[in-house]
Amino acid sequence: MMRILVCENYDEMSKKAAQMILSQITLKPNSVLGLATGSTPIGMYGNLVKMYQSGVLDFSEVQTFNLDEYYGLPESNDQSYHYFMNEHLFKHVNILKENIHIPNGMASDIEAECANYDAAIANSEGIDIQVLGIGNNAHIGFNEPTILFEKGTHVVELDESTREANARFFNSLEEVPKQAITMGTGSIFKSRKIMLLASGAGKAKAIYDTVHGKVRPEVPASILQFHSDIVLILDAEAASLLSEEDYKRC
Repeated sequence: MMRILVCENYDEMSKKAAQMILSQITLKPNSVLGLATGSTPIGMYGNLVKMYQSGVLDFSEVQTFNLDEYYGLPESNDQSYHYFMNEHLFKHVNILKENIHIPNGMASDIEAECANYDAAIANSEGIDIQVLGIGNNAHIGFNEPTILFEKGTHVVELDESTREANARFFNSLEEVPKQAITMGTGSIFKSRKIMLLASGAGKAKAIYDTVHGKVRPEVPASILQFHSDIVLILDAEAASLLSEEDYKRC
């Protein structure tokens, strides 16, 4: 079942998302969280840090699995997703280092890394709530538009549109990696609950296609129509192509 909540702006969207994570951890202190990077969830992470600092949120039993990582970037690189997660969340809360899982972009045996990542998720008894962003081309994780839905964690060639969108974080487009390791749509779909966040008019077409489009791998997020427990949390701009019958207000 897909629920859609539309918030007035990015700040309200971020607060709503953080409240859902708070509820999840409160109900199950040893929750397994699937986490996303990119600019969209930064506000949510900031709210979670504030909740921890105010004493209402405890990460001591939480496990996390990140969706993806650039292939070929060391953890120390300030554009790696290891670095991103540490800066925006992990170093500010009481999560145990051994409970943090992010694909190793420098793995010498990349196929083994992908298989081991899927095994680690399975050994944790699966992800309770998976946070997703969405690309302008409707990619989730780094699952780009293609001719099939990938099941497990795998290496992907990044679309030029994705590299161009991410180039703002690098000194130049040439510095943006051409490959990444990502959970497959199958891995994402196994999560018990999914929370997709989208902000800005640039995401409106991808959101419309996710909600109303035909389910096809050319629109990776469209597969989410079949998930049993998914909520989209959007700001007004990202929801601008939806009708008011599609959603509830935050």
